[in-house]
Amino acid sequence: MVAQWRMSGLVPDPVLRMTGITKRFGDLVANDDVSLSLHAGEVLALLGENGAGKSTLMSILFGHYVADAGQIEVFGQALPPGDTRAALASGVGMVHQHFTLADNLTVLDNVMLGTEPMGGLVTHRAQALARLQEVALRSGLTVPAHARVASLSVGERQRVEILKALYRGARVLVLDEPTAVLTPQESQSLFVTLRQLVAQGMAVIFISHKLDEVMDISQRVLVLRGGRKVAESATARTGKAELARWMVGQSVEGLQREAAKPRGATAARLQVQGLSAPGGRVHLNNVSLAIHAGEILGIAGVSGNGQGLLAQVLSGVAPHTAGLMTIDGEALRDRAQDVVQQGVARVPEDRQAIGVVGDLPIWENLCAEALRTPTLSRWGWVRREQAQAYAQTVLAAFDVRGATLQRPTRALSGGNMQKLILGRVLQRADGQAPRVIVAHQPTWGLDIGAVSFVHGRLRAARDAGAAVLLISDDLDEIELLADRIAVMCHGRLGSARAASDWTREQLGLAMAGASEALPHAA
Repeated sequence: MVAQWRMSGLVPDPVLRMTGITKRFGDLVANDDVSLSLHAGEVLALLGENGAGKSTLMSILFGHYVADAGQIEVFGQALPPGDTRAALASGVGMVHQHFTLADNLTVLDNVMLGTEPMGGLVTHRAQALARLQEVALRSGLTVPAHARVASLSVGERQRVEILKALYRGARVLVLDEPTAVLTPQESQSLFVTLRQLVAQGMAVIFISHKLDEVMDISQRVLVLRGGRKVAESATARTGKAELARWMVGQSVEGLQREAAKPRGATAARLQVQGLSAPGGRVHLNNVSLAIHAGEILGIAGVSGNGQGLLAQVLSGVAPHTAGLMTIDGEALRDRAQDVVQQGVARVPEDRQAIGVVGDLPIWENLCAEALRTPTLSRWGWVRREQAQAYAQTVLAAFDVRGATLQRPTRALSGGNMQKLILGRVLQRADGQAPRVIVAHQPTWGLDIGAVSFVHGRLRAARDAGAAVLLISDDLDEIELLADRIAVMCHGRLGSARAASDWTREQLGLAMAGASEALPHAA
């Protein structure tokens, strides 16, 4: 639509205009004189490395933050600062990377939340249902209105989030990492929906680290680095390599697939047999796997199918009811503290809630798993000088930006927080190399430069002899790093097969529970 307007020379006014947006948090300038425009019928990809200012800019648009300078216009009208209700009323909708749905309520209830007056004696469910059905028909987003959200797949939940925004009259839609937890088939379905909405005049801001998707779905790209706009271009006039260079300020050498080096016939370093464990909605059911030293086993699956519970059990933070787990023939212990001492490195999925203690200074979080080692403590007292020297070494080695030893860890961007955790477990304070690495979503939320760095570190750990269990919702990551791949669905783990034996379609179908998707054994 936008391309047609420009060819005719009749480009209408933008539906969204952000001009000179500046936002400071103390000495940190998160946004520095940033301007952007967005037209109806257009997808604008907003790119940038971690801490570049993307989330801050969108939070200002949605009224979560108030800019120190600049102004916002939506459909030609000034948007009051710091007013989420005004943003919604003006037609701005946002779909966050982490869904904000009430699992115990129905789709209709979730869509209606916040649209009925507080304290009202009567709800208008019949009218709401009719409107929801009309919006679903127009957008092509079919979800059973009376189904409880807890019963829906991840892809269906995302449709509900988009329906919520459309139900409220969104004409400017912000999508933050929308395909992060979707199967390939669900991602393609989402893109079909987006193209349909854009053809009807919807304006979309698309935030993603997946450059293939950016090239596929967007008409324009805008790149932030260090809080400033550094590039803007029609998508057709650029490429992935140039986008990556704009994002990180230098060329990024992407890793090529590299198989593990043969190590001969050896016993499995990590062996799991018949593992069962209680969970919330999904239990582990008779899970077995084996990983050898110098190998990466990738587990693919739609988020919420038991992968997180498996990582927790192997890390000693969740109980199991049956099964045997060994590391180099020795029974894996039950307590997390003992598991760490056995040489298991844990990278948890939820870095903020589990990976770090946000209010503690950075150096204490880096030393948290090693405080009982002679390197960092003596007679029950922390050797502060040695601990801080170790922390400084890790910060430099893992390029944790914006970090000082005394800064609260919660002040780091998500990507830099993840790099801190990786540094803590891969460059241990006791100097020992990890024997087993349980990496759950190790590059979640990281920019392309950081992803390349982390992938290189995991591969180096594998080549040094670690057995790596890689759990990821990102099939690109699984296919690039894993030597063998297994798929988890509804708490059951399928057979692990050589990565080369799987096709992308087979992986997607297996993730959705289709048994016929399994490849033939080599």
